[in-house]
Amino acid sequence: MRIALFYHSLVSDWNHGNAHFLRGIATELQARGHELRIFEPEDSWSRENLLRDRGFSAIAGFERTFPKLRSTRYDIHRLQIEEWLDGVDLVIAHEWNDSKLIAQLGNYRTRNRNVRLLFHDTHHRAMTAEHELARFDLLNYDGVLAYGASLKEAYERHGWGKQVYVWHEAADTSVFYPRECSGDRGDLVWIGNWGDEERTEELREFFLTPVRKLGLRSQVFGVRYPDSALEELRAAAIEYRGWLPNFDVPGVFACFRATVHVPRRPYTRQLPGIPTIRPFEALACGIPLISAPWTDCEGLFRVGKDFLMARDGADMSDKIADVLKDDDMASELGLSGLETIRKRHTCAHRVSELLNIYEGIRPASLQPEVAEVGS
Repeated sequence: MRIALFYHSLVSDWNHGNAHFLRGIATELQARGHELRIFEPEDSWSRENLLRDRGFSAIAGFERTFPKLRSTRYDIHRLQIEEWLDGVDLVIAHEWNDSKLIAQLGNYRTRNRNVRLLFHDTHHRAMTAEHELARFDLLNYDGVLAYGASLKEAYERHGWGKQVYVWHEAADTSVFYPRECSGDRGDLVWIGNWGDEERTEELREFFLTPVRKLGLRSQVFGVRYPDSALEELRAAAIEYRGWLPNFDVPGVFACFRATVHVPRRPYTRQLPGIPTIRPFEALACGIPLISAPWTDCEGLFRVGKDFLMARDGADMSDKIADVLKDDDMASELGLSGLETIRKRHTCAHRVSELLNIYEGIRPASLQPEVAEVGS
C-alpha cells in the first residue's frame, strides 16, 4: 500500500513530541512493506528552532539513527498535491498543519474516489483553542484519528469530521527498550519541556520540591526553560542539560533509578485519559515511573503496578523515597510497566489498528473478494 503522511516535522523533535510517534509508525509501516511518502513544511517551527539551538549536526544525528526515513520539504505556497499523491491509497494529515494544505487535501479527495484521507489530532487545542481547529475544513475527510476518547468526544460534540477513531500514541520499541548504563547512575530524571506555563506549579509540587526535600541527584532535559525556571532548578540543585534527542532518551533512563511524569494541566482537567507519549516511552525502557495525578479512564495501564500515581506533592516525595530505597519494588515496577507496553502499546500495535481502520473505510472496489458460501 502507498501511504502519504503530512506532519509538522519528521526530522525535528525539538518541543515536538509527535515526531517520536511518527518515526515509530513510519518505521513499522516500512517494515511491513508499505511505501511511504512523508511531507513537512520547509519552514517548520520545530526544525527552525532545532537548527538555532544545535545546528545541522542535530539533523545529521537523526539521519544516522533513522537511515531509512526521509521526508520531502515543501513550500506551502507551491503545493503539488496531484503529483505527490499519484497512486497513493491512504493520506494522513496532522493537525499541526496549515489550513491551506488541509483544504487542498480535502479537495483532492473529492476528485479521487480510490484514496482515503484521515486527519490526525494529538493536542489539546480542540478544547483550549477551538477557533484554531474550527478553521480546518474536514468535510471531505473520511475520518479523524484522535489520540484519546475524550478528544474523540470533543470532535463529535463539535461535529468535526465524519467518523472519529481513538488512536493513542505508543512507544517505538525499536528505539525505546531497556539499556545498560555506561556511566554513573543518578537518582531521578525528568525529561520534558517547561513551556507555556501549563504545568509550572505542578513541576514545583511534584518534582522540584521532592528533589529538594529528599536531597536527590537529579537532572532535567528539555527546552523552553525561562531564566526564572533555570534559577529554580539551580536552587533545588537540579542539573539542567537542555535539549535531548528523542533517540538518546533510553540511554539516559538507563542511568537513573527512577523518573517522573508531570502532565500538562489541559490533559488533567479537560482531556482526561490522555497521558501523552512520555509515559509510554519511559515504561518501554523499564525505568520505575512515579506520576503526578491524571485519570486513566480508558484503562491503558495498571495503575499501582505499572507505575505509581501520587495524590499530591507529599505523596510524591514518599513514593519516590519508597522506590529508591526498595530495589525489589523498583524492579517489579519496571518489569510490570514493560510488560504492559509490549502487550498493548507499541507502534506495531498502533499500525495494526490503523490498517484495520483503513480496511473499514477503503473503497468497495478495493475490498477483497469474499468467496460465496459453499464454494
